[in-house]
Amino acid sequence: MSKLIEMFAQARRAQSGGGIGFIGKNRPAAKPRAAAVVVSFAIPDTACAEAAIKAGADGLLFDWDGEKTSLEAVRKAVDTAQTGEEKVLCGLRITGGWDEIERETFEHLKELRVGYVILPMHAPARLLALQVKDLELVVAVLMQEGEMYPIFMRNLTAFEGLAAVSLDFHLQGTISSLSIEDVLRYRAVRDAVRFPAMLNVDSDISEADAYTLLTLGVQAMIITADKSNEKIKQHVRQMRILLEQVFHEDKDSKESFGLTPSGRT
Repeated sequence: MSKLIEMFAQARRAQSGGGIGFIGKNRPAAKPRAAAVVVSFAIPDTACAEAAIKAGADGLLFDWDGEKTSLEAVRKAVDTAQTGEEKVLCGLRITGGWDEIERETFEHLKELRVGYVILPMHAPARLLALQVKDLELVVAVLMQEGEMYPIFMRNLTAFEGLAAVSLDFHLQGTISSLSIEDVLRYRAVRDAVRFPAMLNVDSDISEADAYTLLTLGVQAMIITADKSNEKIKQHVRQMRILLEQVFHEDKDSKESFGLTPSGRT
């Protein structure tokens, strides 16, 4: 099982308490959630990474401009995160430096314990052929108008090396007000790509927003880290609680209609 798939699946499983590193034995048991929580950082920072992991983030995502000199900060942040929780998955959203990225670059990222990279649509197609074991490839998918766009995006399935997609749908602030027709447009693109999906969302979504987002069929929510460590902890905890609530209410609803086995006696 790929590391991304494992992260998505882990979020939907109950976990007993305990832990290692700075989290220690005081880490509470984790309830199943509707989606994993990934915290995105524009600049790698060890203190912020530690704060996100302590609050229960399933994964971290760092922006990287392709400059090799900036990888030292990434290494420190990844080391800090995985010292606190060895199973946390760290990724890079690559924003530039395409001419300098070769297979050796991806090999080096793997050595830094980076588990996946997110490539924008304008990245060189040759990067999709740089298959490096234990470094998974993710493509960022934009939402565009047009009836033919979902058909165009379906061609992503031809790239067998992809592990997931990152949906950049810019839904912040208007999520719960989306109509059924609006969701169908987004869902058409979501279903066309078929891969597991991560979705960029605002850190202050409501319960109504969360239910709307789940109609898109996503496996992880990516929230942007705040500059304050306390704010990071607050946003991660709130997101986890919200996704736990949505998961259990959705599960109970399906069981009441006989759509899933309840497991109750």
